[in-house]
Amino acid sequence: MRRADTPEEAAFRAEARAWLETNAQRRQGPYDWSLGPRVHSRAAEDEYWEKMKSWVRTRFDGGWAAITWAREHGGRGGTPAQAILFAEEQAAFDVSSGYIDAAVGLIGPALIKYGTPEQRERYLRPMLRGDEIWCQLFSEPEAGSDLAAVRTRGLVEGDDLVLNGQKVWTTSAQYADWGFIVCRTNPDVPKHDGITFALVDMRQPGVEVRPLVTMKGDRHFNEVFFKDVRTPLTNVVNGLGRGWSVTTFVLMNEGASIGTTSHAQTRVGDLVADAMRSGRFEDALVRERLGAGYVEERVLALLQARLKRAILDGRRPDVDGSVLKVFTAESGHRKAELAAWLQGAEGLLAGASAPMQGLWQDSLLARGAMTVGGGTVEVHRNGLGERALGLPKEPRFDRDRPFKDLRVSG
Repeated sequence: MRRADTPEEAAFRAEARAWLETNAQRRQGPYDWSLGPRVHSRAAEDEYWEKMKSWVRTRFDGGWAAITWAREHGGRGGTPAQAILFAEEQAAFDVSSGYIDAAVGLIGPALIKYGTPEQRERYLRPMLRGDEIWCQLFSEPEAGSDLAAVRTRGLVEGDDLVLNGQKVWTTSAQYADWGFIVCRTNPDVPKHDGITFALVDMRQPGVEVRPLVTMKGDRHFNEVFFKDVRTPLTNVVNGLGRGWSVTTFVLMNEGASIGTTSHAQTRVGDLVADAMRSGRFEDALVRERLGAGYVEERVLALLQARLKRAILDGRRPDVDGSVLKVFTAESGHRKAELAAWLQGAEGLLAGASAPMQGLWQDSLLARGAMTVGGGTVEVHRNGLGERALGLPKEPRFDRDRPFKDLRVSG
């Protein structure tokens, strides 16, 4: 399914590999720092973030950041095919940009498409180099899957937008210098029409970040509270009340990026090797479950390869990003369950005491992050039903009613 590189692609791949060999170390095993801190403490997470920022700066200074972005925005001015080639080569090295790249991949293209020249000039290069870290301020306690129901208020006062409200499930807010927020600036119109997309300084008074400790003990998510927080109207993207188109653009990028990301540290082949070493491979049930896990892994790899092949050939991909997102989340959890089952009693351990320093246990406990993050799998299935299968949309009775007239809890 994956064709051979063209001479031009082979030359680009060789150039990328040579630069990586000079500026990074190859992966040595399951304990590489790029997989995240093995001890879930603030000190370990701080160290991990400093390593990520260091790598982002190195890559930017070397001219390998945002390969498809125009040079005037800090990118390389390359093609989507070249971005794929670099990502494939980078995967063999012990480096990571983690959520720094994830946030850049969301807000960067949105600013390029919808932002003003001044916004692009001010924000794109610092975010690409890791000088300014960004977070996404979308979900709220009563607006998750139905994001258009956001209640965080944005009140125009003079030349500022004054924000009051609460966000939740905000990844890495404790490290962020800036955030991109969805707020309600007009409750007198239907909910999709009264939304504004803005950029906000996370380091100013009135912004309170409260970490949410997950089951595996990390502080990946946060609650964020805004009390009379100001951001200038020059930080509004696409105009007041015109934020929904920007928001949906960001969400589509987010779901697709999750589904197309490879997680090289969690391969069924490693589980097969462990089972063979321990003698459990002789058990027919073990072989059956390993076989099922291998099939799912191969299906995902082939779907990703199909999407990449389309990009390399300059065609519109015929694999919907929602398919990849849902399959990545659900098959990844099943794989983690299989690994814990194979470990037997040791599967009940965690952290440094567990096999592979708890990598599989962390994956098992992170199910919520994968099935909810980037849009719940239920929302993506609804989208697939409408887009791919042509099914009728679910009946909605709030499309034409002012938001202030809708019945909400609280």
